[in-house]
Amino acid sequence: MPELSYSQALREALRQEMDRDPRVILIGEDIGAYGGAFKVTSGMLAEYGPDRVRDTPISENGIVGLATGTALMGLRPVVEIMFMDFIALAMDQIVNHAAKFHYMYGAQKPVPIVVRTPAGGGRGYGPTHSQSLDVWFMHTPGLKVVCPATPADAKGLLTTAIRDDNPVVFIENKLLYAEKGEVPEGEHTVPFGQARVAREGDALTIITYSRMVGEAVRAADALAEQHGIEAQVIDLRTLAPLDTEAIAEAVSQTGRALIVEEGNQTAGVAAEIGFRIFEAAFEYLDAPLRRVCAADVPIACSPILERAILPDRNRIATAAYELANL
Repeated sequence: MPELSYSQALREALRQEMDRDPRVILIGEDIGAYGGAFKVTSGMLAEYGPDRVRDTPISENGIVGLATGTALMGLRPVVEIMFMDFIALAMDQIVNHAAKFHYMYGAQKPVPIVVRTPAGGGRGYGPTHSQSLDVWFMHTPGLKVVCPATPADAKGLLTTAIRDDNPVVFIENKLLYAEKGEVPEGEHTVPFGQARVAREGDALTIITYSRMVGEAVRAADALAEQHGIEAQVIDLRTLAPLDTEAIAEAVSQTGRALIVEEGNQTAGVAAEIGFRIFEAAFEYLDAPLRRVCAADVPIACSPILERAILPDRNRIATAAYELANL
């Protein structure tokens, strides 16, 4: 299989779906001539023209409203929101309209839109350009929430998202765009709601998604090398639908669970997963649940402060070591 970067894999999925289905269009700020803030749509305006690659004004609510309307009329728009922080400006259209219409109109009007957006810190962009707001959308019925961790899954999950008749919030961690990996050629789809085992292990289970999968695997490798502790790592891939069955099965095998997310700790993704473990696999637990999350503070511009706020492989390894020795 060829090796592509995460951003190249996303672009390949967009190209293949636009070639396959003339109803697929791209909408967003600076996605045309500029190629997108992180260059995912670079060159696509020249390939597909301004009717299918549409630059928009700086109005996130208007962008998603336009996408929702075109989806109701039969197109399959893929929206780019430049930073996930800006998605707050489009909450009305995403949460009150796109997520609800299919239900309100008795399934007569599907809303096949994909809202792509880069999330996460690590670049010193500060509190309004570095957030991971995944749990907002996980909380909303009618939305699917996708968080790929690898180039192969970036392509496969984006392809599945574009073909889905429901609105999908597709979250891309901005530090992953340059990451490379093998990506299947041609048509490649990854089903929603099916987690994968990113690393085998029997001492404890680390459950995570997006960029934290790589951090968790590196932490687990260090634990194995330094302490002989083999940690299993589960990549959730999607938060809605959430693969509760795979989570419960993994935890039942090891008896210990560490949940990792880049979002803030309070009322976060980890909290929901932890309670699902209590509901589905409590009797298999040999130790209390642990979680590693971002601190409940705004994300700083200062690299030193940012590193203190965000989870990383060192914090994961420390928590995993402590959990394995309980």
